[in-house]
Amino acid sequence: QVQLVESGGGMVQSGESLRLSCEASGFTLDQYAIGWFRQVPGKEREGVAAMGGADDGRTYYAESVKGRFTIARDNAKNTVYLQMNSLKAEDTATYSCGATKRSVYRLWVFNEYEYWGQGTQVTVSS
Repeated sequence: QVQLVESGGGMVQSGESLRLSCEASGFTLDQYAIGWFRQVPGKEREGVAAMGGADDGRTYYAESVKGRFTIARDNAKNTVYLQMNSLKAEDTATYSCGATKRSVYRLWVFNEYEYWGQGTQVTVSS
């Protein structure tokens, strides 16, 4: 059974850091493109950071997080991380990871991904 489980969310002050984890079970993550997305009520899901699959070395970062967020894959742990530094109040959202083995052109588009975790809440207070 394919499953993605996010963890690491929480409540922090502006300027602090969090590291989100997206752990996969039922499949090997290194063959998949992985995207981190975030959503706040009333707004569309936004692509935050993503990385291509085994034969795709691309990474993507939304302009709003460039220089602050880093996506990284640990194949030994079958986990993808999102390191979030210098957090801002506007980063407050529910963060979810998506995965797909299909070829992905638009890493930042949520419906390119087949599998999703349940999400983890990040709240940044100013």
